[in-house]
Amino acid sequence: MKAAEVGGAARAQTPFDVSERRAWAGSVAAYEAGFGRLCAYPVPALLDAAGVGQGMRVLDVGTGPGVVAAAAGVRGAQVVAVDAEPGMAKRAAQGVSDASVYIAALPQLPFMCDQFDAVVGNFVLNHVGRPRVALAELRRVTRPGGRIALTVWAVPAASGQALLGRAAAAAGVPRPADVPALAPEDDFPRTEEGLTALLNEAGLAEAGCRSLAWDHHTTAAEWWQGPAAGVATIGRVVTSQGVEGIERVRRHFALLAEEFMDEDGGLVLPHRALLAYGRVRQAM
Repeated sequence: MKAAEVGGAARAQTPFDVSERRAWAGSVAAYEAGFGRLCAYPVPALLDAAGVGQGMRVLDVGTGPGVVAAAAGVRGAQVVAVDAEPGMAKRAAQGVSDASVYIAALPQLPFMCDQFDAVVGNFVLNHVGRPRVALAELRRVTRPGGRIALTVWAVPAASGQALLGRAAAAAGVPRPADVPALAPEDDFPRTEEGLTALLNEAGLAEAGCRSLAWDHHTTAAEWWQGPAAGVATIGRVVTSQGVEGIERVRRHFALLAEEFMDEDGGLVLPHRALLAYGRVRQAM
């Protein structure tokens, strides 16, 4: 199905939201070639946590190129997917023909209340300016008794996840002023306890969270191409000082990456994420 753009007035975006839109604009090819493989790892556990199965109506929020949507479809679910980046939505629509794909962004989704049996978001909550408002929206579109499951990156970051940031810091390239961090009043602890508390605060029942840890196998060339192309926040940092700055970061990256090289010259990068889940309460 062709990706459909949803009109209508959106809630005011925060500076963080605006920055995220810039960070991901036109990034689908570079994302798939690098970070996309990394982010696919938690997908089976994410779908298990949401109880996704045959005949269920499932919403995949922030679908990217459609990896989660495709996996849910294999389980026999009826999948609806959204992404804020038009290129990502188009790629998902092309690759997951049985899914209905829309261009839309949290915290305003183009769906009626109580429409879905399960809602999943793979590394999406860390890309919204108001996580609590976003969670309230996910709860709104999930039917009573339905499940919500989400992944976010854990803090402190695992050593493999921190590699690119270390390279930028070693090169003296700071986070640019036009790449704002999440406002302190909107942030939450990126720990099992912190994410569980956020889901409890959102009114979800049976809320829980567990850590996922894995080694991502890649190459230095593959891991460098995404940030060098400006993909994601780290990409905006790396490219913020032009060609000379990119080259400085690349040199430090090449040196630091040696810590993670295996005997064949590939990179083995430890990563850690949080998988949180909860159930929408039944009406009393």
